Amino acid sequence: MQGRGSRFFALLAALALGLAHTASFAPSYAWWLQILALAGLARLSWAATPRRAAALGAAFGIAWLSSGLWWLHISMHQFGHIPWLLAALAVLLLAAFLASYYAAALALAACLSRGAGWAWRGLIWSACWALAELARATLFGGFPWIASGYAHSSGPLAAWAPWIGVYGIGALAAAAAFALAAASRRHWQPALALSLLLGLAAIGLPQDFSRSTGAISVSLLQPNVPQDQKFDRSLIDANLDGLAQQIESARGQLVLTPESVAPVPLAYLDGDYLQRLQAAAAERPLLLGTFLGDEERGYTNSLLSFGAHPRYDYGKRHLLPFGEFIPFGFRWFVKLMGIPMDDQQRGQHQRAFEVAGQRLRPLICYEDLFGEDFVDSMVGEGAATVLANVSNLAWFGTLMVQDQHLQFSQMRALEFQRPFVRATNTGATAALNHRGEVIARLPAAQRGVLEVRVEGRSGSTPYARWLKAWGLAPLWLLCTAILGLAAWRLKRRGPAS
Repeated sequence: MQGRGSRFFALLAALALGLAHTASFAPSYAWWLQILALAGLARLSWAATPRRAAALGAAFGIAWLSSGLWWLHISMHQFGHIPWLLAALAVLLLAAFLASYYAAALALAACLSRGAGWAWRGLIWSACWALAELARATLFGGFPWIASGYAHSSGPLAAWAPWIGVYGIGALAAAAAFALAAASRRHWQPALALSLLLGLAAIGLPQDFSRSTGAISVSLLQPNVPQDQKFDRSLIDANLDGLAQQIESARGQLVLTPESVAPVPLAYLDGDYLQRLQAAAAERPLLLGTFLGDEERGYTNSLLSFGAHPRYDYGKRHLLPFGEFIPFGFRWFVKLMGIPMDDQQRGQHQRAFEVAGQRLRPLICYEDLFGEDFVDSMVGEGAATVLANVSNLAWFGTLMVQDQHLQFSQMRALEFQRPFVRATNTGATAALNHRGEVIARLPAAQRGVLEVRVEGRSGSTPYARWLKAWGLAPLWLLCTAILGLAAWRLKRRGPAS
């Protein structure tokens, strides 16, 4: 009975640690809490059997991801009209599916760590954690929301961003967590060795890989149209008029609107309204969030230029499952929510938009989670000098989700050393410098125009160069090689050891 009780309390502890892990991300920016939470999981699973380790990993992952993604419930229940309990169950099932990566990682670490010394245990633990993060980021289209490395958009590990990116940082954080767990078992060597290594590297790592290309002033629009009014036919004309007024009042060299701010396909917009936008863009170009295409070819979530020659358009390339494309077998579920234009076409190009001596690379909504998708725009002679994200997070409320998304943009700014501007419907509309620091931001759920001036940058970070050349393969290969060597060592020792 005592053994069962201890196992039960260990699972409760893993759940609590998963909740603490969520709390380490924005808006708290408690990078140290991310390491402490993961260290607690490493300590709980230190001598666990593979089966027990899998259960602990699953409990930690479910608590972390269900609490970190709870805002999906708002989109399904409040706006999709799915019953409260069914929406909650859907979030829980998604979290459980994503947590299976971490359950498998901890089970594998338990298998390969038998009889290993602290150095090998630390390598195995970090490699397994990193592989789980990479799998979540890439398999089935990928959904790396609040991957552990994002907690370190500030703090000492942020210095590694232009070298190894968010998933490399996640692996380093796992190593730091293991070192703390080892210290709790009176193995001080890994904690001292890792602290020295990370401390010296953070101080001595070169950080300047980009240079100024001059400044550009940008007007970032935040219309603050509630999601339940966005597609209301009786309100669209009034909302579009309010949008035009914001555009006409803008003072920047470029006006940037949120995603799908014109909530109907371009072909359905009134000709007089389009002429009004053209007139407003006569002095400064405008990038308007709308939909291009038709019923026969399908619609594409796009940004379209006004007042620029030649005309520029960008279509979203990395689509959101359930909201923008329908996974096989789930059409019935998506249709329950009644999402307009729920099965869209992908954009075709990654060309930057040239304006005022800068090259602006658009990203629509959660495309900015996938640096490996747009790294081609970050390297070479024609590389983008400014990153821009346009989003509509009104589907998900204002708590947590906006700050989380802003944190992802901060990591991209650090990885590629580019300024980042964000135009959103309800928040977080903000501007970041190439160090990932927020230099201006509008309050959430407030209508307004954020007038900002950012410094464009050129030049490629080490991370951008190797990511363009090989993608995420080096991280996959390094972690797999560590585990392969660990398996060989285990086999060589034999079952008796």
